[in-house]
Amino acid sequence: MSLAPIGSVSAEEASVIEQGKQIAFDRKKGNCLACHQVEGGDLAGNIGPPLIAMKARFPDKSKLRAQIWDSTKMNPNSMMPPFGRHDILSEDEIDKVVEFIYTL
Repeated sequence: MSLAPIGSVSAEEASVIEQGKQIAFDRKKGNCLACHQVEGGDLAGNIGPPLIAMKARFPDKSKLRAQIWDSTKMNPNSMMPPFGRHDILSEDEIDKVVEFIYTL
């Protein structure tokens, strides 16, 4: 899976994106695959929307981060865990997951 065209991200940015992918795919951490289809992910769930065209869905990256931090602010009935509010992921981990998801 190619995350971005060659030369469009620095080695440091690519490392952050890869770390975010690892957190997102980790069944004991981000566990995005429990509910979302993600390119390159195995045994994906279908409770949540597929994580595709994320830049189009969230032109403002901070809104994507806010959704991951606490999705119940935008939708009180959301089934998505509030990863930040419940300290499931650290602020740094959320930032890395956002960077990864934003490439999808």
